[in-house]
Formats: sequence, C-alpha cells, structure tokens
Amino acid sequence: MRITGLFFSCFMILFLVSCSQGTGKENTETGSEKSEKNSRENNSSIVAVSEAEEFDQFIQKFSSEESFQLKRIKFPIRVIIPNTEHEGMAPMEETITKYDWEMLDLTYDSTYLTRPYDQYYQVVRYKNDTAVVEIRGINNGIYADYYFAMINKKWYLVTLYEASF
Repeated sequence: MRITGLFFSCFMILFLVSCSQGTGKENTETGSEKSEKNSRENNSSIVAVSEAEEFDQFIQKFSSEESFQLKRIKFPIRVIIPNTEHEGMAPMEETITKYDWEMLDLTYDSTYLTRPYDQYYQVVRYKNDTAVVEIRGINNGIYADYYFAMINKKWYLVTLYEASF
C-alpha cells in the first residue's frame, strides 16, 4: 500500500507541475519573430514621440505666421500686465480676445544681448508638457513670461505675464 501511495503522490505532483507550465507554444518566439516584434514596438514608440510637436519648430512658425499664431492661442487669453493708471504700476489681470491680439515675435538671436538699446536675453524653460519663454532686460525694465502648454500634442500659448515698464 505504501508503494502505491508513494507512486500515486509522485504521479500527482508530476501531473500538476506539467499542467501549470502549459505547452509553452503560446509564448515561444523564434529569434526573427522577436526582432520583428521589437522593431514594431520601437517604431510605434518613435511614431508616438515624433507626433508631438517640437517646441523650437513651433516657436519659429508661431513668431512668423500671424494666422498660425492666432490658431495657437487659447482665446480669450488671461494676461497679467502693469496697470499704467496706478502710480506703482501694480499688476492687474486682463483678458484679451482674438480681435484685440497683436502679433507676437518670440524669435531671438544673441545680438539682442549686445545691441545699444533695449538689451535683453531670452531663456526657454521646459517642464513636462509646458514651456515658459522668459525675457529679461538688462538694466531697462523689460520683463515678460510667456506660458505654453502641450495640448493634444500641439503647443499653445495659454497665458502671459508682462511686467515691463
């Protein structure tokens, strides 16, 4: 009886182990199938990345084409600007509609840093799906921040802070 019980126990363990491992055919791939699958996955991730608009290319077009710029601003846009009627030019919030908008040029080259008047430098700061174009004057009161957000893989100007005086 003991031998039969031992034989039966070993047979059950072997049976359970083989069933839990399955046939192995579902997960078996040849080397060419693996490389083809990896290639498809890499290409799909490249497509996903390339679908998102590059900020540098966007800002060039945004600064040069008025119709494109008007499409890429979330109107009505809320802006912070100095209150010229207030003695200290305290900041105030204002809303600008599409019809009141003036063309904005955010192209920059290093000569702006050394020209004889209105010198300024420009920095673009990125964080996740946002970008801020910071413009800082050199001893002249120029100070502005332009806030952009990636919405549906396209860049949009969403707000701005203009504190120049």
